[in-house]
Order: sequence, then C-alpha cells, then structure tokens
Amino acid sequence: MSTIEVFEPAMCCSTGVCGPDVPQELVDFSADFDWVRGQGRDIARFNLASEPAAFVTRPPVLQILEVSGSAALPVVLVDGVVAMAGRYPTREELSHWVGAVPEPAGRAPLAMAAAASSCCGGAGCC
Repeated sequence: MSTIEVFEPAMCCSTGVCGPDVPQELVDFSADFDWVRGQGRDIARFNLASEPAAFVTRPPVLQILEVSGSAALPVVLVDGVVAMAGRYPTREELSHWVGAVPEPAGRAPLAMAAAASSCCGGAGCC
C-alpha cells in the first residue's frame, strides 16, 4: 500500500478551509483527503507555516522549494517520490496511488464547508 504525503503552502490552519474566502480546490481536496483516510489508507498533509521541519527533511520537497520557492506548492509525494507539484490531486489520482476504487466526490458549497470545518469557529481565519 502506498503512502501519500502532501506538502502545502503556509495557511492559517491545518486545512486552509477557514475564513470567509476559501478556494474551492481546498474544499474539494479536504473532502478527498478525508475519503482516502476513511478508506484506511496512509495519507498525511503538512502545512509550511506549522510544520516546516517536514519540508526540509524530505529531499525532493526541499529541492523543489530551493528551485521554485513556495509557488510550487502543493507538492505530492507517493512513496517518497514526487508525483505532482503545483496543484492538488483529484480523488481519481489519489485512488490510483493507493489502489482504492474512487467514489464520486460531491462538491460542498464553500460557505457550508468553511463553516463546518473552520478552525476558527466561523469567526474568520486564525
């Protein structure tokens, strides 16, 4: 079974799904991440603001940051190898990497998703 690690840009909270202006791609990825984890698969995400050591201890991620800076984030490692950089993976891509059968992902409206998973209790970004 593969291990997926997602190295994300600095965000106000661990998922970036907080505050009044949440990008839909973060809402979708958070749902897909939870789905993969719910399948019992090994997946982790690291936020540059709160876990910088994770970035410097993974040579492929450090190399990308040294060449392109944080604009190249997110970076996705699958079993320690760069699988993707610059965008979040789709549920289909995640499913392929972990050997799971994808289920259709429903798109949660931004306002509902942000309120439901806000680290700030709906009062804005931390």
